[in-house]
Amino acid sequence: MENQDHLYILWTNADPIAADKMVFMYAVNSLKRGWWKKVTLIIWGTTAKLSAEEPAIKRKITEALSEGVKISACKACADQLGVTEILENMGIEVIYWGAPLTDIIKSGQKLLTI
Repeated sequence: MENQDHLYILWTNADPIAADKMVFMYAVNSLKRGWWKKVTLIIWGTTAKLSAEEPAIKRKITEALSEGVKISACKACADQLGVTEILENMGIEVIYWGAPLTDIIKSGQKLLTI
């Protein structure tokens, strides 16, 4: 079953250390080491602003994208924080995540929340 091999990481904690030492480390290594076949990182809330403005986080995003991590951001959050265009220019998908996140939770897919 494909959903058993797809991990979603819901990233809401804007602490740069948590981003570096958990979010990006685990997302990238999960693919490199074959722990998961697919990893989707969902940027939600203040992490959208952090992603758009912090150079070290931007580098982590570039690395994660190059390793095959799908990165998507909450459009409502990005719009409210004024960073939608920046995120899109970084190669990040920006969509409304409310309904898809609800589907992920209701269907019992693998979701890690940070």
